[in-house]
Amino acid sequence: MPPRGGYCLLLFVALCVFVSGHSKFPTLDHIKPRASDKAQSRAVVELLRRLLGNRSTEFMVSVNRSLSNDSLDVCELRSTKNNKVVATGSSGVAVASGIYNYLKYFCNCHVSWSGDQLDVPSPLPKLTGVLRINTPHRFRYYQNVCTFSYSSVWWDWPRWEREIDWMALNGINLPLAFTGQEALWQEVYRALGLNESEIEEFFSGPAFLAWNRMANMFKFGGPLPQSWHVNQLLLQVKILERMRSFGMVPVLPAFSGNIPKGILRLYPEANVTRLGPWAHFNCSFSCAYILDPRDKLFLHIGSLYLSQVVKQFGTDHIYNTDTFNEMTPPSSDPTYLSAISRSVFASMTAVDPQAIWLMQGWLFFSESAFWKPPQIQALLHGVPLGRMIVLDLFAETEPIFSFTESFYGQPFIWCMLHNFGGNSGFFGTVESINSGPFKALQFPNSTMVGIGMTPEGIEQNPVMYELMSELAWRKEPVNLAKWASLYAVRRYGRMQDNLTAAWRLLFSSVYNCTVPHYVNHNHSPLVRRPSFHMNTGLWYDPKDLCKAWKLIMDAAPSLMSKETFRYDLVDVTRQVLQVLTTSFYQDIADAFHNQKLPELLIAGGVLVYDLLPELDRLLSSDRNFLLGTWLERARSLALDEKEAQLYDMNARNQLTLWGPTGEILDYASKEWGGLMEDYYTQRWGLFVQTLVECLDSGRPFKQDTFNQAVFQVEKGFIYNGRKYPTKPKGDTYEIAYRIFLKYYPQALKRL
Repeated sequence: MPPRGGYCLLLFVALCVFVSGHSKFPTLDHIKPRASDKAQSRAVVELLRRLLGNRSTEFMVSVNRSLSNDSLDVCELRSTKNNKVVATGSSGVAVASGIYNYLKYFCNCHVSWSGDQLDVPSPLPKLTGVLRINTPHRFRYYQNVCTFSYSSVWWDWPRWEREIDWMALNGINLPLAFTGQEALWQEVYRALGLNESEIEEFFSGPAFLAWNRMANMFKFGGPLPQSWHVNQLLLQVKILERMRSFGMVPVLPAFSGNIPKGILRLYPEANVTRLGPWAHFNCSFSCAYILDPRDKLFLHIGSLYLSQVVKQFGTDHIYNTDTFNEMTPPSSDPTYLSAISRSVFASMTAVDPQAIWLMQGWLFFSESAFWKPPQIQALLHGVPLGRMIVLDLFAETEPIFSFTESFYGQPFIWCMLHNFGGNSGFFGTVESINSGPFKALQFPNSTMVGIGMTPEGIEQNPVMYELMSELAWRKEPVNLAKWASLYAVRRYGRMQDNLTAAWRLLFSSVYNCTVPHYVNHNHSPLVRRPSFHMNTGLWYDPKDLCKAWKLIMDAAPSLMSKETFRYDLVDVTRQVLQVLTTSFYQDIADAFHNQKLPELLIAGGVLVYDLLPELDRLLSSDRNFLLGTWLERARSLALDEKEAQLYDMNARNQLTLWGPTGEILDYASKEWGGLMEDYYTQRWGLFVQTLVECLDSGRPFKQDTFNQAVFQVEKGFIYNGRKYPTKPKGDTYEIAYRIFLKYYPQALKRL
């Protein structure tokens, strides 16, 4: 065990950042915390009580906004003679993240989605002198419009409270706050004269609201029950109150032009375009109606809505809306595009003259064939410089700022997207995120005003989010090998050579994707519909993963009491079995093509009757990997059985078919206990069985015929009515060790 405070001062030198110059954008000067210093101090005191219980009284907290003279957060910590730590910061978020840095680097503590390690030493380790931590980034942004569907759709207040605490500890001061907006839209549509069926036909079900909001789809998974609106509205009020109490600036929704079809009945002369189909949906659920922002009705509806938002939710003056998300605009004429953004912005300033438009820069990547420099510049310059903030949404892989002269003068936030669909599976781009934000700050005439995390789904790969959050407070890149070693120490609460070696291996392999333009959907055959055209590629050497697995397994017996360790043991074993599935799939394909029935039966039998059931048992032994929890949370929001069934269907469909007939099949795949057994294993079983029958009868394998048969399995899972466990079952160590004894030799041979 290392001395708790031994190497910490050295580390903290790197955390200190000299305050850079005054705001580049006076247009953003009015964006500041609404809560008083006293209220923010109180919020941090309460957070510490939730986190540390009685030990929280050993921290003395105060917020003093005059500590920072240029809107850049700062926190100062010092020890008192009676073993307390005094933390003073420019905002509640600054104090919370300052204390979390102290807990991490002086107390070897850790807080994550997958458990906490809070073995705080007593007395608290002493600080010599004043420790000053500050950030060069005005904004630290968090969330993606999709996160509200892929991750937080079924959350109750305790889960939200926990997430907002996590945000404060990790320095987030600009969170997206999109909950409950449909309740306000319902009021606006009623005021405009739409009838209830026209409104019901418009909203999608809860699990698909992100894409309903972005004009990608409507109706599917609905109708939204009235109780949903009430529940979400109450939740949003609590969410906003808590975010603001820390000094955060919540980002609220605005109007993009997406309208229900019923508007055409009321305003037949309106300038409305019907978009083409989105993804693989047909026009019964997509082909949205978009009101031209230049039509005076746009200003009317947009103002009505934003007035409701401000009235119900208050405002911090930053609003998000996205035009043309994954949709091609009807014209590429720069004059048209400027007029569009000018009109969208006008609908904000009509209600809030101090409005700032926060826009996701995703469209410039997803529709790059359309968005050339003249088109991008036209859209951005429709809004006065400094009154729009662009999220460079996928900057770790596809930065936009570098070929748009820093968004042609508009402020931007450098974001790590990292995850698509909330997929399970190890992934990271540590070298890119460790250097990218610093390069962006030094870019000629850089307009960077912040750093952000924009995952489509969370509760996966916690290490990436801890590193990214910490980089916001650094003045230079970290030593990644050293950072990974220290992460292992605080995640498990002890120094163990095996574990630091394992994390260094993971950081230099699976967490360091350097393949250009790599998009991290989990492509593994394990979670994809079986065929002979599956993606078997990896961006890392699986031998490194196997070495890390052995190191973690060897350390396991003495660490099983730590939830963080149990989670990582399950996760690394899951990753190895995912890679082994690919190897067995290749054996199955080779045996079939070479018409070798015995080999097919062996490879298929091992996969379907041993490897996948073992993986299901392993996942079912940890509370963080349970399908039952996701479904139970969904059902718990219902008032009656009819609503419960609707939410259950939404929750299951999103994970699997993603649409009525598999329109975005397996995009949001999860490796969870229950789902592994009743969905993925069933598909592989049918595939192997079909191949065996083909070899037996001499018939060729027809993918189309198989797809029709396997669709019945997939749909069958959504409607199977089975109740899945919400409590873990089995001994994680025993299961993991049994898997290790069986499959480690296989892994050495195969990978």
